Amino acid sequence: MNLSEPFIRRPVMTTLVMATILFLGFLSYMQLPVSNLPDINFPVIVVKVAYPGTSPETMANSVATPLEKEFMTIPGISNIASTNTMGSTNIVLQFNIKKNIDAAAQDVEAAIGRSKSKLPPNLPNDPTFKKVNPAMVPIMHIALTSESIKLSELYTYANTYIGQRLSMIDGVAQVTTYGSPYAVRVQVDPNRLATLGITLPEVAHALQKGNPNLPTGRLDGKDRNSTIFAKGQ
Repeated sequence: MNLSEPFIRRPVMTTLVMATILFLGFLSYMQLPVSNLPDINFPVIVVKVAYPGTSPETMANSVATPLEKEFMTIPGISNIASTNTMGSTNIVLQFNIKKNIDAAAQDVEAAIGRSKSKLPPNLPNDPTFKKVNPAMVPIMHIALTSESIKLSELYTYANTYIGQRLSMIDGVAQVTTYGSPYAVRVQVDPNRLATLGITLPEVAHALQKGNPNLPTGRLDGKDRNSTIFAKGQ
């Protein structure tokens, strides 16, 4: 006698057993919990462009629009959203859930390369992008203030001593330090500028031109090579 023999000899019992299994399976399926907000990792890439001193309108027209036109040609794009602020543009690219995030990153990099000829020629840096998980939102913000040290020193302290230590804690995915290691703040008299016929972009350009940060070069000798360092001020 094998295992299937009693089921073959008793078809009514076999039918009832199968019906019972189907009924219990249906009840179990109806009792399965369903999350209203399931943890789904959508392929999302964020592109950032910095253009200091530029108005949001100019950022939208001269930076965001050429990039968005190139991004729209990428297959698998489901949504494009851009945010333009003073001197900065953030473009969020959301792909179909079946799109591989690594392949999407390659397509985005190629699109940025194609759009360089349409972007302003004096951008300080090329557009950058990174992969983002929408489920990874900041859960803690720490603000540091000081009345005794400079803002640049405060940034260094927060980034070196606090940010790096926090990033080593088990379970911490990412630590982002906001601020700037250095900054130049210039107070201008708008009435004086208007009298001289000078605009704020011209002042910013003069400051940049008078403080370049460029490689100077090196001297190759017979027995020794020396790198030349020169202050840009």
